Amino acid sequence: MIGSLTFLLAPVSSSSSSPFLSLHRLSCFHSSPSDILRATTRRLALAATKTRSITSMATEEENTGNVKRELEKVFDLALKATVPNETDVRPLIAACTAKFGDYQCNNAMGLWSKIKGKGTEFKGPQPVGQAIMKNLPPSEMIESCSVAGPGFVNVVLSKNWMAKNIQKMLVDGIETWAPKLRVKKAVVDFSSPNIAKEMHVGHLRSTIIGDSLARMLEFSNVEVLRRNHVGDWGTQFGMLIEYLFEKFPNSEDANETAIGELQEFYRRSKNRFDSDPAFKERAQQAVVRLQSGEPKYHEAWAQICEISRKEFDKVYKRLRVDLEEKGESFYNPYIPGVIDELSKQGLVEDSQGARVIFIEGVNIPLIIVKSDGGFNYASTDLAALWYRLNEEKAEWIIYVTDVGQQLHFDMVFSAAKRAGWLSADDSTYPKASHVGFGLVLGEDGKRLRTRFSEVVRLVDLLDEAKNRSKAVLIERGKDKEWTEEELEQTAEAVGYGAAKYFDLKNNRLTNYTFSFDQMLNDKGNTAVYLLYAHARICSIIRKSGKDIEELKKVGLVFEVEALTMFQRLSFSINS
Repeated sequence: MIGSLTFLLAPVSSSSSSPFLSLHRLSCFHSSPSDILRATTRRLALAATKTRSITSMATEEENTGNVKRELEKVFDLALKATVPNETDVRPLIAACTAKFGDYQCNNAMGLWSKIKGKGTEFKGPQPVGQAIMKNLPPSEMIESCSVAGPGFVNVVLSKNWMAKNIQKMLVDGIETWAPKLRVKKAVVDFSSPNIAKEMHVGHLRSTIIGDSLARMLEFSNVEVLRRNHVGDWGTQFGMLIEYLFEKFPNSEDANETAIGELQEFYRRSKNRFDSDPAFKERAQQAVVRLQSGEPKYHEAWAQICEISRKEFDKVYKRLRVDLEEKGESFYNPYIPGVIDELSKQGLVEDSQGARVIFIEGVNIPLIIVKSDGGFNYASTDLAALWYRLNEEKAEWIIYVTDVGQQLHFDMVFSAAKRAGWLSADDSTYPKASHVGFGLVLGEDGKRLRTRFSEVVRLVDLLDEAKNRSKAVLIERGKDKEWTEEELEQTAEAVGYGAAKYFDLKNNRLTNYTFSFDQMLNDKGNTAVYLLYAHARICSIIRKSGKDIEELKKVGLVFEVEALTMFQRLSFSINS
């Protein structure tokens, strides 16, 4: 899963007359995909480094991914030499949390618990750690090692090795740093709002994290299917369609302008459904007619979906996020066949009138057909997973939703493993992963809402971010120096970029408190600081009068600069 993610920055034009003027060209929202990838990957030093292979393993250089994985190769040899009779030991490498090094190997305590009753020569985890360190093969990556506490092996990376790799990247291009993954095609399922409801601040996390994952996989030359699994099917469409017929007897009058805000349209139809038994009965009949394919009802459903789709697309355009919609309705025709296949394998059982799959270790079953014969989220998700594996031939399917859905997806994945769709071992393909995230909170520590206790609309949050950015630029007199178009572009780049970065810099799995003041602060770990720093750097390059492409070939990266570069351009991926 993802530990932390970088903000996606695009390159600054070196022809700008002012470092601040460069700001409106900085954001990934106004760059081509190739520009975005090149700029993004300048910041992927630890996650996508081009490294030299271990001296004792190979002498030929190869493109082999990030530092963590390279260290895993080194420590794998050390572990095999330390405990040759333990065959199922995998290196546990993590970034150092203390000041003892850059990375650490955390295998000693676990190994000690496995071997202490087997007549081992070791007297505790600390000696195990010492042995692991002594058995490390020579590697130009490693400057020094030390053992701390109960056997933690701390590693200090070689500054000379970092300098050489950065130098080589400058000459050969950032594309050579792309990790080589074992997967060729992946599906990233993210964003996924519900039709007839507006996107809210919770969708920001799924959309931004999912887009970042897709970009990283694409940088690693993986074919990525960006899927928007919108909620476009279900019983709620009965009340929406019936209310549409009631308000607009002439279907030609039911356009986007007439319907108005879909959120309010949904609210009014829900009120009628809850308060009017006759309307409720008509709405339930409308669901049956829609699902049976009656043209009039299907056309009304498609009309509601299209109005929602246009609103979603406006948000995606502002965020520069690309998605291909394949909603719940797309997979609905596949559900009966998938359930039939699972039934033939003996996985489906009857329970209290419903059809379920029992999952080992879980007290509740996975219901795939309700007692009334209807399908649900589990049946749709199983059909979608089957389609992605068998029709789209994806090897890795990643779902980006809030952490509250973790159990649901764990059960779906377990059922798929029992069916033989997914590998039983999550380290091999095909596999599925759930990337969960925490809630966005207000400064009162509760779920972020408006003063009227409504969920904050995502479009309102983006508007506020842009408007605040523009106000700051005007305070600094930029409206006197720039055209209105340049001012608007810069406000969008800074405002939207700040919203992205503020979300990504927080721990993915925990809740975080949203603050416009912190998000748009020009000091500290913020997008605004990075954008201005980038602009200043471009100004220095421009004023130097040097041919940067030529300088790459003849200049040298020194060790101290290399260390600073690695520290500033790094992030981690834990997978």
